Amino acid sequence: MSVSDKFLVTNIRRYLNSDNPKLGEDRLLHEISEFSCPKNPDVENFLKNNAVEFTKKSQSVTYFVYSLESKRLVGYFSIALKSLTVRGEMVSKTVKKKLLRISELDENLDTYNMSAYLIAQLAKNYTNDCDKEITGAELIELAWMVIEELQYMAGGVVAFLEAEPREKLLSFYQTNRFQQFDTRQTTSSEEQHELVQLLRLL
Repeated sequence: MSVSDKFLVTNIRRYLNSDNPKLGEDRLLHEISEFSCPKNPDVENFLKNNAVEFTKKSQSVTYFVYSLESKRLVGYFSIALKSLTVRGEMVSKTVKKKLLRISELDENLDTYNMSAYLIAQLAKNYTNDCDKEITGAELIELAWMVIEELQYMAGGVVAFLEAEPREKLLSFYQTNRFQQFDTRQTTSSEEQHELVQLLRLL
């Protein structure tokens, strides 16, 4: 059974643009209020405090994932378009060839500059054991299916994400065909920390 037979992916704009009282922004905020992710407070905080505003401003778009069997919200992900710089020394010749098609090459710095799809957030809902209805692999596959649709309509060849440098987490993304290409120091909080950047080609 494919993931599309088990789950429904809903762009939250469906709520924001609806006059239906069963949808609408109030219903959306109710759904968000019942989301819990104690394993990663940052992704829960984003959903509850930023996701709606970011979607309204088109900074990113958040998608809910529902189980078709239980009708419960089992997870969410957010996707954005971001500028990305990849250093040539960090990737293979095969990757460089693909990047050349859609990037600007700075030969002096050996960097490839492009727009790419960012999986900005990805999390399961731990409220009332909803997380047990979906695997991490299924959630990321659903996010990837949305990115493939975007690529079909708008082009591009690169998707990427950023993750905490934890072995189990990095292994999960690598199993799902993402490869590390760099690291980045966060600048948004008082305590800076390192994030690992991983990409996957479309």
